[in-house]
Amino acid sequence: MGNESHTIKLYSSQTDVVLEAIQRDGVCYSKAEYVRRKYQESAPIFLTAYSWFVSQMPKYVEKPKDAEYPYWAFADLYSVDQSDHILNLIVPKEEAVFFDVMDWNKIMRLSYIGETPEEEKAFFEDMALRGLNWNDVMLTTFYPEWKQKIMKSWERLFRHHEQIKTGDYSNVHSVQAGLWRIKKEWM
Repeated sequence: MGNESHTIKLYSSQTDVVLEAIQRDGVCYSKAEYVRRKYQESAPIFLTAYSWFVSQMPKYVEKPKDAEYPYWAFADLYSVDQSDHILNLIVPKEEAVFFDVMDWNKIMRLSYIGETPEEEKAFFEDMALRGLNWNDVMLTTFYPEWKQKIMKSWERLFRHHEQIKTGDYSNVHSVQAGLWRIKKEWM
């Protein structure tokens, strides 16, 4: 195992502003305000998911003092949103937290992440029997116990982190990574 690489190739879609900051400062950090501006009326959903992610990420990657929100990167080019610039990055593995893009998509829908597809289906059937949907549960204060169950399930987002770090992607659809910053030397 001594020859496993300490870096990973990732792709990240970034704007001119981010690229200019990296060129100028050698590093760029994302801010909560950028997310609010980008998503506007959808911001409550994104901020709910992103704020939870930000609270969990330091368990896996040390948070630099200037970092507020993560940048997203992907192991596969096809997973990257087309934007101003697609950055090809060589990132030290200890600078990234890794997860399955499908699990992150569930969080972005404020949905439940089951241990298995069967357990997930049973959870949704139970909610439906009670006349509940996850948006009402997650965006109101009326269902605190259901909200807690859903947010607790989100911890499963990181279940593949250590496995992905070893280069084993066998249990994931597509590898996504969260980065506190993007450094010029990674490009």
